[in-house]
Amino acid sequence: MSGYQPTLDPILRVIYSLTMLKAVFPGSFDPPTLGHLNIIDRAASVFDELFVVVAENRQKKYLFSVEERLEMMKEIVKSGKNIRCTSWDSLIVDFMKKENVRLIIRGIRGMDDFSHEFEISMMNKALYPHIETLFMTTDSRYIVLRSSSIKELASFHGDVSNMVPPVVAAALEKKFFGKKFFAVLT
Repeated sequence: MSGYQPTLDPILRVIYSLTMLKAVFPGSFDPPTLGHLNIIDRAASVFDELFVVVAENRQKKYLFSVEERLEMMKEIVKSGKNIRCTSWDSLIVDFMKKENVRLIIRGIRGMDDFSHEFEISMMNKALYPHIETLFMTTDSRYIVLRSSSIKELASFHGDVSNMVPPVVAAALEKKFFGKKFFAVLT
């Protein structure tokens, strides 16, 4: 049923869109990791439509701009026919109301993640009572992957190729060593 869109009757299209099982997977994705991709792939296999929402949180300092993070994410998930990538600079519940989505996916690596994500889910529920949060644990091989640790490792020219997709590894290399590396060659 995933991917099927009635073309003859607009009323059927509306009914279908109301019965599709949709979910949102928000995050800063600075940078996207294989752990993120693991959750995205698994969620996309369960839901008819998955929105990957790249957050622009005014409280955070990012290595990559929202445009860079969104472009990386689009490249990483381009083969997912039911995955839509977008950015959002407000409350995720406002995005969910706009897109008529009631389910939010949160990736969990351990108890620290769960504690933090549980508090956020309660706040979201208070803002939008119809929302439900689904906690997905990452595969054990990605349990230690944190974007902050990957950025630090990459900044010391460490090999992050088994932690991030190739496009992200290249972006990290360029971000940390692009100008400096080329300046040495000239």
